[in-house]
Amino acid sequence: MIRTLRTLRTLFCLAVLATALPAGAAGLTVSAASSLTESFREIGAAYERAHPGTKVDLNFAASGVLLQQVARGAPVDVLATADTATMDQAAQQNLLADDTRQLFASNQLVVVVPSAARSAPTSLAALGGAGVQRVAIGNPDSVPVGRYARTALQDAGLWEAMGSKTISTQNVRQSLDYVARGEVDAGFVYSSDVNAGGDRVRQAFAVPLKTPITYPLAVIKDSANAAEAKRFVAFVRSPQGLAILKKHGFGAP
Repeated sequence: MIRTLRTLRTLFCLAVLATALPAGAAGLTVSAASSLTESFREIGAAYERAHPGTKVDLNFAASGVLLQQVARGAPVDVLATADTATMDQAAQQNLLADDTRQLFASNQLVVVVPSAARSAPTSLAALGGAGVQRVAIGNPDSVPVGRYARTALQDAGLWEAMGSKTISTQNVRQSLDYVARGEVDAGFVYSSDVNAGGDRVRQAFAVPLKTPITYPLAVIKDSANAAEAKRFVAFVRSPQGLAILKKHGFGAP
């Protein structure tokens, strides 16, 4: 019930965003994965400067939550996810405009610890040691970083053994916050999130993955601003957009 109420509240807020634009302004609603928060805020501001009269409204959440919002009719123009699996689901549900899906960034899965920690694990196997009691992992059912972490632990034969230590989170930024506040001993996040954690967290080690982490975005099929949405997608993938992403720790697509 709580989750349903939160979803309805989010959909209501998106509807308000779609109707509360200044007179004469072209509104564009972009739903993006939580790990894109700082980079897309800067990209959105740069886009508005490049296209006066356009207002970019940003909605951040776990990729799976964003997909649910779009599927339920939220007025979204552009969807950007932290994995290809979620975008595949959007395509399977016929939610995407034809020929608009594009890769725009890559990332790396890492484990972070509080900066004040006296020691840090140096491998996945070390997370099972006595010095690590709580590990923040995004919910694998809706959070891409959680799926990446689960896959890495399964490949290492450690997923079941880690069950009693894992603390499930709603998105990657919640995992980062738990680590920053010292509420957990370690957490799985993206390398781009380390900068967002400031001096409160430090990277312990990079997690090897068989499949690269790539970020796609696409125009939503029912967008009321399709032309503007396509222009925004092109801007994200332009030299200016890619430079902003690089500044915030993302790799090339």
